[in-house]
Amino acid sequence: MFTGIVQATCEIVSIHHDTGLNTFEIAMTPELTQGLVTGASVANNGVCLTVTKILNDKVFFDIMEETLAVTNLGNSQIGDKVNIERSLTFGTEIGGHILSGHVHTQATVKAVSHTDEHYNIELQVAPQWMNYIFYKGFVGINGCSLTVGKVSDNGFLLHLIPETLKLTNLSHYKVGSKINIEIDSQTQVIVDTVERILAKKQLG
Repeated sequence: MFTGIVQATCEIVSIHHDTGLNTFEIAMTPELTQGLVTGASVANNGVCLTVTKILNDKVFFDIMEETLAVTNLGNSQIGDKVNIERSLTFGTEIGGHILSGHVHTQATVKAVSHTDEHYNIELQVAPQWMNYIFYKGFVGINGCSLTVGKVSDNGFLLHLIPETLKLTNLSHYKVGSKINIEIDSQTQVIVDTVERILAKKQLG
């Protein structure tokens, strides 16, 4: 499990293509690799991946075809920066909201508004996912826990503060880019439960 508080952006230094999977080599800082072991879970752009090897602060992850197909890791290239978060540990402060690292869908960047006063990103997602996205609600964006600023029929707006832009890769995304989305699990459970109850009442 993760908190959605990105610890660093780290560079993809190599991608090895094999049958059924790709192996990513990510250059991390000594602080991030301290205590990290093979088999541990690390969020890369919000995707929970298992560490397969650690070599001189280079961390390796095997990524299956399904994960490559449904997340933006499938479009990643050598030199790209990914948002990194180590797994949640007991006793640490939770500043965001609980994320599983299981990406539900990808959003398309519809617009970017960057002025002296603000930095906004407008995202578009498939209509079925908008049932779980609410004004002032939480959503995981490339592994970042963010608050929804505005909602439309097929998308939503994010207001990004300078600290978020500094610590994450969100400022690198342009119109047409794909961003990983994890909806809030509690919101999903509530919405799905209410829909089932209403459907039963209509049938009854």
